[in-house]
Amino acid sequence: MGQSVRDFSATQLHTYLSTANTAPRLLDVREPWEYDIAHLKGSELVPLKSIPGKLERFDPEQEMVVICHHGIRSMQVCRYLASLGFTHLINLRGGVNAWARDIDRLMSTY
Repeated sequence: MGQSVRDFSATQLHTYLSTANTAPRLLDVREPWEYDIAHLKGSELVPLKSIPGKLERFDPEQEMVVICHHGIRSMQVCRYLASLGFTHLINLRGGVNAWARDIDRLMSTY
């Protein structure tokens, strides 16, 4: 991981989102059926396999939080985007599973 990728726990991300001057883009890279079960409010669904074809929709300078189920796919996307010159990336370590466990206990899990 280079300096362009930060790895936040659910608690760290929750604190960061509540104090950030500018809200980062929340990019959920799971499949639609997973997103339908649970997602962070304000997140945008762009499944992992569709990322390469949607790069023109992303600003390499915009801060982005990448989210998946447990943090594995999101880290892969962070590393991929960092290799393309994206500089402000945050991986949600533990994914929506950790968010449901540590932040929003009403969120559905799977």
